[in-house]
This record gives sequence, C-alpha cells and structure tokens, in this order.
Amino acid sequence: MTTHSLEAAPRGHGLTVADAMDPCDYHISDDSTVDQAVDILRSAHVEYLLVRDHNGRCEGLVTRAGLHPFLTRSWYTERTAISAVAHQRGPFAWPTLGLALAAIAMRVRRLTVWPVVDEAGYILGVLTAERATHLLAVTPT
Repeated sequence: MTTHSLEAAPRGHGLTVADAMDPCDYHISDDSTVDQAVDILRSAHVEYLLVRDHNGRCEGLVTRAGLHPFLTRSWYTERTAISAVAHQRGPFAWPTLGLALAAIAMRVRRLTVWPVVDEAGYILGVLTAERATHLLAVTPT
C-alpha cells in the first residue's frame, strides 16, 4: 500500500494554468506581414503577439526579440508573412494543466510566455513564467 503525504506534494499542487493565466489582447493573423507585427509591437508597447491561423486557432507566438532582425524595415519585411518567420509554436498549455508542471515545462523549454488554448486550439490567454513562479511561491502546501 502506498501512502502519500502532503509534505511530499509540490508547492501549489492544486493550482492549474487557468488560475494563473492572463488574457492576451494582442493577436495577429499568420498571413499578416512582419511590418504589421512590428507596428503593433511598437504602438502597443508589448513584447509579444499571439499568432492565429485563418480559422482563429493559435498558431504560435512571436516576440519583439524574434523580430529584431526585421526592425530595420526593408522591402523584405513588407512582403514577409509572420508564418514564414521563426517563432514559438506548439505544443501549448491548456487550462487544466497543473501549474507546477507547466512551470517545469516552461523552464525546460526556456519560455517566458506560453499560449493557453482550449481543446479546439483557440486562444484563451497566456501564462507567464513570472506569474507562475510567483503563485507557486505564495501558495501554501
């Protein structure tokens, strides 16, 4: 017979990604150009945009740092679709995933932001490593 002690459970063991995710107001279509993405990043003062496909499902995430080579603005950026640029792609987090496990996955994959999707792949929000770490640190065992 195996017994489990609460002391052996990881901190925040009852928290899920849904408890820690934030809404993401900035999305861009995968057929939008790099120029359009750069304009949104600059005007909204955000570090990332979620990329959605033509059906509205999450396709990935593009960051300001990932678009850094394109910030000089050339004819190339005017014609290059976001889908052709290297960016973070799935798998994505889902709301019922345990927060402690999600934090480990983010650390292993070196992610600071992870899109959260429903079972059909539609965007629900984002999980940030900072928020996950904070919630796990303040949640009693």
